[in-house]
Amino acid sequence: MISAADVEDLTGRVRGPVLVPQDEGYAQEVTGFNLAGVARPEVVVGATGTEDVVAAIGWASAHGCPVGVQATGHGADEPMEGGLLITTTRMQEVKVDPGRRTARVGAGVRWRSVLAASLPHGLIGLNGSSTDVGVIGYTLAGGLPVLGRTFGWAADRIRAAELVTPDGVLHHLDADHEPELFALLRGGKGNLGVVTSLSFELVPLQAFYGGGIFYPGADAHQVLDAFSTWAPALPPQANTSIALLRLPDMPMVPDPLRGQFLVHLRFAWAGDPEDGAQSLAPMRAVSHPVLDTAGPMDYRDVDRIDMDPTDPVPLFHTGGFLAAFNISTVEDLLAVAGPGADFPVVAVEIVQMGAAFARPASVPDAVHGREAACFLGVIALLVPPVAQAVPAAVGTLLEAMAPHAPSGVFVNHYGFPPTEAERARAWPAEAYTRLVQTKTALDPQNLLRYQHVVGQGHR
Repeated sequence: MISAADVEDLTGRVRGPVLVPQDEGYAQEVTGFNLAGVARPEVVVGATGTEDVVAAIGWASAHGCPVGVQATGHGADEPMEGGLLITTTRMQEVKVDPGRRTARVGAGVRWRSVLAASLPHGLIGLNGSSTDVGVIGYTLAGGLPVLGRTFGWAADRIRAAELVTPDGVLHHLDADHEPELFALLRGGKGNLGVVTSLSFELVPLQAFYGGGIFYPGADAHQVLDAFSTWAPALPPQANTSIALLRLPDMPMVPDPLRGQFLVHLRFAWAGDPEDGAQSLAPMRAVSHPVLDTAGPMDYRDVDRIDMDPTDPVPLFHTGGFLAAFNISTVEDLLAVAGPGADFPVVAVEIVQMGAAFARPASVPDAVHGREAACFLGVIALLVPPVAQAVPAAVGTLLEAMAPHAPSGVFVNHYGFPPTEAERARAWPAEAYTRLVQTKTALDPQNLLRYQHVVGQGHR
């Protein structure tokens, strides 16, 4: 139990707010985007900068108090009970150096803020399907960029980081300073400490073409067959994914799509829009689209490609890599999640990989999945009346796809695996061994025991 005197001591060490459950503002402070992973800490610190994080971690270490960290809460898969939660939403530093093509961001920054600062210079960071997501948590896990086939993994662009380890020590990391710890951060996620700032490369983007095509769900077989031969042959400028969508009849879904089973092709082209349109043309000739939104696009509107939800929802998500997506994979996927199936999952997506995703890192890292042909993602809403049926349904799908999957999974879309053996699948075996060794050395009390924990279990 954390006493009132302990809370008073913590309050005296930090500049940001310190809240306990009975305080006004506590609920708002601890609530993230994924409402399935509700945080109920005994105390929460709203960190205003690196000094607050150092002080809070030092306090937690002295008290043997477990620590959770939350920026946007998109990855909050596991409920947090008790302990100290450090929220980083007030840490909003964004500095763009257009000459060096770099950005430095604080721990609470979302991708949309990076784009607002970088796009006037013709530069972008390697964001994923939603710019509402926090930069640091997304990037530390590898990142799965919209333009990943063109530019590679987001983690490969990290150039420096500030890390507060569980002993309360601040480390300044790059390829020349503590290179082993720096390598494990790049793809290793966040279990070795709290990253308070990140510096990374930006990439130039002068022209962009993107959007999506929605097909009737009844034509899923025809569309997926076409995708399975079209997507692997695309040039590196082309980035694509395809999803089976069972969209709820809810206000957050646009009227033309609400309550329907659809196939959603997503497409992003880094370059001349005319070339992008030509590359997409074969898929435009497939089936009879319900809606086609693809065209020349301002990259500020990149969220329109995947159309991820923008309001907090209780989510169940998982996924893994595929060795191939071919006719056999299509058959096994549709047998479980195709037309007519009673399948309580909002989205099953296939992200085409290869090209720059397969490129080796310039310096060592812990990114998993370079050899994969595709990424399989599964997203479900944990709402009545389907919530109880979701885990079994997802298990059935993953079992059906197992013959097409290599051993690895993607940590940012892996949900909450129950055992260490399952968690270990999110990293290459050699990288996981190093992560466990480093975790044991840096965090012998296992203070950072929430979310993607390595080596020591959760308690």
